[in-house]
Amino acid sequence: MRDHKKLRAFELADVLVLNVYRATRGFPDDEKFGLTSQLRRAAISIASNIVEGAARSSLPEYVRFLEIAYGSAKEVEYQLSIAERLGYGQTDVIHALSDQASETAKVLHGLIRALRDKS
Repeated sequence: MRDHKKLRAFELADVLVLNVYRATRGFPDDEKFGLTSQLRRAAISIASNIVEGAARSSLPEYVRFLEIAYGSAKEVEYQLSIAERLGYGQTDVIHALSDQASETAKVLHGLIRALRDKS
């Protein structure tokens, strides 16, 4: 099995999810079951799918979970753009989170490409 803790993509995703949780504490209370919940679930999905994929025995399964993680990273980017347009949170914090999500997606994309080339 693979050690997800050694992956740069996991490190980035782990930091991102913690930062998303911190930032969304300041979102309006009426968004608790809306955008706050969606954003948190998408962020934690990135790291969770990297972990689950690393635990799979086959390379195709591993890549599939990394692709799901990539999709969740793109979802976080979009949800952050909604939060910014609605005026939730501090603009600089939302931009920093968006940059983190984008970097996570880029690293995941590179890892997926490298694994596909390997097979």
